Amino acid sequence: MRRLRQLAERTPPGRERYVDLLRALAITMVVLGHWSVTAIGYDHGRPAGHSALADLPWAWPLTWLAQVMPVFFLVGGYANAASLTARRGRGGTATGWLVDRSARLVRPTTTLLLVLAAGAAVATARGADPAQVRTVVWFATIPLWFLVAYFVVVTLTPPMAALHRRFGLAVPVVLVALVALGDLGRLLGPAGLADGNYLFGWLAVHQLGFAWFDARSPEQPRRRRLPLSRRAGAALLVGGLVALVLLTTVGPYPVAMLHVPGERLDNAAPPSLALLAAATAQLGLILLLRRPAGRWLRRPGPWRAAIAVNAVVLTVFLWHLTAAILLIGLLDALGVLPTPRVGSAAWWAWRVPWLLALAVVLAALVAVFGPVEARTRRPPPTGPADAGGRRLRTTMAVAGYAALVAGLLLNSLAPKAAPEPLGLPVPALVAYLAGAGLLRLLRSGWGSRG
Repeated sequence: MRRLRQLAERTPPGRERYVDLLRALAITMVVLGHWSVTAIGYDHGRPAGHSALADLPWAWPLTWLAQVMPVFFLVGGYANAASLTARRGRGGTATGWLVDRSARLVRPTTTLLLVLAAGAAVATARGADPAQVRTVVWFATIPLWFLVAYFVVVTLTPPMAALHRRFGLAVPVVLVALVALGDLGRLLGPAGLADGNYLFGWLAVHQLGFAWFDARSPEQPRRRRLPLSRRAGAALLVGGLVALVLLTTVGPYPVAMLHVPGERLDNAAPPSLALLAAATAQLGLILLLRRPAGRWLRRPGPWRAAIAVNAVVLTVFLWHLTAAILLIGLLDALGVLPTPRVGSAAWWAWRVPWLLALAVVLAALVAVFGPVEARTRRPPPTGPADAGGRRLRTTMAVAGYAALVAGLLLNSLAPKAAPEPLGLPVPALVAYLAGAGLLRLLRSGWGSRG
């Protein structure tokens, strides 16, 4: 508590506290959403989980609020623009920013992967089926799909910020048009045309974060500023909702913004026009609540709570499905794992104790692994390098991020029941650790001259 008070007291007056609140709320909603819609059953005598959404069609419109990944990319864009601008204001470079930015993201992720790999190795050595080990680890690493996209977006932040400075809000408009083209590929072919939406959709939302950051400086050109008025918020909310209703009723898009087994399209994988319409409505709601939320965050209690969650926000996100695995395994071992039918009275009654028990397990995991994230410090400044050294550091930084993305992507694409003694494909783990090691080397100052 003392540290939280100190951090709260040192908050700069101009900080947009609402961004921190939104980040904390977004991750909290992701965690609660995943836990709430999880249905547990038995498959060949073993516990198995699946999404309950297929059995709850009445709940699909609720996913318009529950799908909060756009919020995370929006606040990510704001935070990345703010930190990159501050870095350049101190005379730093985009490469230095990129290298330093990796620390907060990579250390908690590396911890998760190493712990899972070690646990899988022990289980395999004790005679566990490698295919079953892989299934468990695959489920635990589902959150990493998000980091695949976010690592790419972070890597592209410097050039996308340059495009924003030149073209402003025209950039997300073009990106939305590319998403529409990808959707045509999904509907009419070729389906591979939609693969670019994994990048274009999230980049479009991330660019709006740049525009929000510029909106705090009235001297910035209007084409670069996101309108923050309540009128603009109402227009975005209504316009987004109207577009979303039309796209999911008259149009071909599913109502649910989360994956539903059996649906022809998945609005989130890759992001679709319908998901961007939902993101527009969410942005409108965010703007409408911005001022009252800002006043509320001026109180010490709410602001300290926001700081506390943000200190371990990635840890919470990364470990929340591992918490579910541990709880399911424990209840199954004790012979008391409830498996009521989805939608039944028993299933609904089990939701509250289920969430509370998961919260306890996750709190224990955060207590153990949260310090890895919370104690991540900004690396010491390094001296300027010559032109050749700068080019080498830039190449190495991009290569490091590319290796991270390749490793996480290989894991996500690998079959969930493939026999993997480490739970993770060895090439995926090697690629990821190579990227993490390369970025760690650069953060230590290698290639700089002081």
